[in-house]
Amino acid sequence: MSEPTTVTVKILDKEYQVSCPQDEVEALTSSARYLDQQMRQIRETGKVFGIDRIAVMAALNLANELLQNRQVLNSIQSDANGRARHLTDRIMVALAEHKQLKL
Repeated sequence: MSEPTTVTVKILDKEYQVSCPQDEVEALTSSARYLDQQMRQIRETGKVFGIDRIAVMAALNLANELLQNRQVLNSIQSDANGRARHLTDRIMVALAEHKQLKL
């Protein structure tokens, strides 16, 4: 793990000092940019007032996005596991048939 470093990120025109490992700086700054974009979109709707409420709405939207992505990944993983089991079964049958042909 690399040494921690302090990174300045800007969200809704306010700067925040955040400490993170050197090898995670790019991911942190990318995450901060994404959060800034989400919060700006919410603020631009004009329906949510106050930085705290905008932050909560952004957090809820991001949590929802995360949970949807997890659900998709779980579905993909389940499908892949099912296919792997099916292929394993076919291989086992083919090997058993091959053994019978040798006898």
